[in-house]
Amino acid sequence: MPLKVLIAEDAPEVAEVVAFGVRMTWPGSEVTIAASGKEALLRFAEAPPDLVILDVAMPPPDGFVVLRRIRETSLVPVLMLTVHDATIDKVRALDLGADDYLTKPFDHLELLARLRSIVRRAAGPRHEPGPGFTSGDLSVDFAAREVRLGGEVVRLTTTEYRLLEELVRHAGATVPHRVLLDRVWGPEWQADPNYLKVFVRRLRQKLGDEATQPRYIQTDWGVGYRFTAAR
Repeated sequence: MPLKVLIAEDAPEVAEVVAFGVRMTWPGSEVTIAASGKEALLRFAEAPPDLVILDVAMPPPDGFVVLRRIRETSLVPVLMLTVHDATIDKVRALDLGADDYLTKPFDHLELLARLRSIVRRAAGPRHEPGPGFTSGDLSVDFAAREVRLGGEVVRLTTTEYRLLEELVRHAGATVPHRVLLDRVWGPEWQADPNYLKVFVRRLRQKLGDEATQPRYIQTDWGVGYRFTAAR
């Protein structure tokens, strides 16, 4: 299935390699390359893409600012490319709404595997839609992939929604870390539970949940997470 892909990367050789991989993976895809944050925002506004690959360190505004601006209006899947392996940069990218990140220099096969995983998550649910789920003032419409809290729509990225869906479909039961990583991100993520912590924190924030006294998402330390239905 052809995609519209925006690559925001100021290193031409990196951008071209990524573009080649995208075209090989999804033949017929329309790829746009932006060499600065300003150009990336302009191209994004002109033709909203299906997927964004966004470098952090590029001419201003940097990738973090661009991501924040994108998330003001769109839930499009975003993969961040970072030059630093520092945990703080990765956490910042995920906290701002990135669906994934990859540290430079990266293996091209790993990049494509992560992009396929992002696109697969955005394509649709793993489960049959079913009748939906309600717990107190929280409701999840599986068919529409819509979440409401107190009647108001909660804007979730594809990854955030998939994580919440897995938890509410197993409400009352602890879902192990490895199971969540496999079902939401794919088997390649089973060794990276830190990913899960960041997304659970984001979900709690959007659901108005306190980490110390959560109403919905409970932590079973060393095991996994459990969605607790309201009584």
